[in-house]
This record gives sequence, C-alpha cells and structure tokens, in this order.
Amino acid sequence: MTTITKVAIAGAKGDLGEPVFEQLLKAGFQVTVITRKGSSHIWPSNVTVKEVDYNSLDSLTEALQGQDAVVSAITTSSLGAQINLIDAAVKAGVKRFIPSEFGSNTFNEKASQLPCNKPKVEVQKALKKAAAESSLTWTAVLCGPFLDWAIRVGFFADVKNRTILMPDGGNNTASSTTLPTVGKAVVGVLKNFEQTKNRPVFIQETVITLRQIADILKKYTGTEGWVENVTSLDEGLQDALEENKTAYTPNVFISTLRVGIWGKDYGGTFQKLDNELLGIKQLSPAEVEAIVAKNIPTYNAEG
Repeated sequence: MTTITKVAIAGAKGDLGEPVFEQLLKAGFQVTVITRKGSSHIWPSNVTVKEVDYNSLDSLTEALQGQDAVVSAITTSSLGAQINLIDAAVKAGVKRFIPSEFGSNTFNEKASQLPCNKPKVEVQKALKKAAAESSLTWTAVLCGPFLDWAIRVGFFADVKNRTILMPDGGNNTASSTTLPTVGKAVVGVLKNFEQTKNRPVFIQETVITLRQIADILKKYTGTEGWVENVTSLDEGLQDALEENKTAYTPNVFISTLRVGIWGKDYGGTFQKLDNELLGIKQLSPAEVEAIVAKNIPTYNAEG
C-alpha cells in the first residue's frame, strides 16, 4: 500500500492555497512550500521552503526531490506553469499530482469545450500522458464554486451595489463547497491513494441556486434597493464565443465560467459524490445560511 507522507504545495498563499496548506499541516504531513524566487512570505518553522524558477525544469525537479505528492493551488492566470511542474514531478519520482482544478466539472464533455476551461483541460492531458508513461498518478478535485469565497468577493452577487445577476432566472442548481473543506478533501485524497488514483473526485457541501443566495442576502442586508438582472446563459455563451474569436478577455472568462457552473448540461450539479470516501459532510440549510451571512462584506452589512 502506498503511503503519502511528504507533500509539496505550490500556490500556498492564495485564496485557496492557504486553506489547503493549513489542512495539510493539520493532518500531519511533512509539507514543503514551492515558491517563486524572491518571495517575501513568512512560513511556519515546521515547513520546508523551496524557492524555484517555474520556467526551469531543473529548478523544479530539484525542489521536488524526495516528495511523495504535489498539490497545485496555482492561480487561474498561471495554470500553464503546471506543465513544467508535472514534468518535474515525473523526473523527481513523485507518486501523486493534484492539479489546480478545484471548480466546476471540466470532465463534462460540454464544459471541457468552454474557453475558460481550456488551460485545465491541457493540464489534464499532460497528467494523463505522464501517468501512461511513468509512475506518476493524479487526482483532480472538483468542488464547484467556493461558497464562502464567492460571497466574500462578490462573485455570486454585488452586495455593495445591491445587484445580482440571475442567469436563466437564477433557479439552476450547482454543487458548492467552502475553502477549508476543499483542503480536507485534498487530505482525503492523499490518505486514500488507490481509491483516488488517476481520476476526478467530486465533492459538495451543498447544492445551491442564485435565487437561494439572493434570498439569504436580502434577509441579512434588507430587501430594499436590490436589482436582479435576469440574463440568458445561451445568449451570454454565444456572445462570449464570438468575442473569443478576436481575443480571450476577462468577459469571455467570466461569461463561460458562469455557463460551466449554472448551465444545465454542463455537469455543474454533481451526480456521483466522493464525500463519504474523503470524509466530507453536506451542510444543512441553516449551516449554508450561516456561511453566507458570515461572509457578507462588512461595509454592506453595516449599511
């Protein structure tokens, strides 16, 4: 039986990386942080820090020597850097690679064609190739949008300006998970090596709609002044695909991302879960409401 004890993490100071990093430490793994040269972050004394040049295969390979697993929490804008990281993991003899997926269902055929998911699909192809040609294995953790983060940063709704976008009326469902629980799922993957080998795992704490989100927000911020903008996912997708012919813009990314989350044929509501295997519990409606309420930006909660 393969046992994972030494884990390297890339992107450990990001919105997602930090909670994952904390859960790895809590679970007792020997953690090595992979960071860019010149980084000024301060790390706990029980953590090994390796400064790397992401453009240098030799630099990355040296940093990954002796590691059992690599967890990538690299930000969306830098997903391509994972290709070198995968090659280095192969050269260093790493056993498991968890890429920076952590979102909607990129393994759904329609979702995999969306422009926003292209970098993730390219990483998937690189991992499958590496797994076929070496001893490296992989697991992609799919968790839907981050419930706590999406409220906090205004992805689900602009609480400051009291507006919420309602694609197709806001009643379509999507699986969703909080950031700390994503970290727990990563730990679960590493502790269940064979059961999670070379496949995606699907977790959720809740299935949510934007209509439900809007109702909770109004309950805690008041109902006056809210504007709900109903849009068409199909129209938004067609406009984004047309725009993408000229340039891959932030609008293309966000518009196609919404389709991947809320579109009915894009697999955003997971049908088969790995919650039990990975030790993930689903939230009650009251617990979901508490998480949303807790993460409402304070300047809005204060009126």
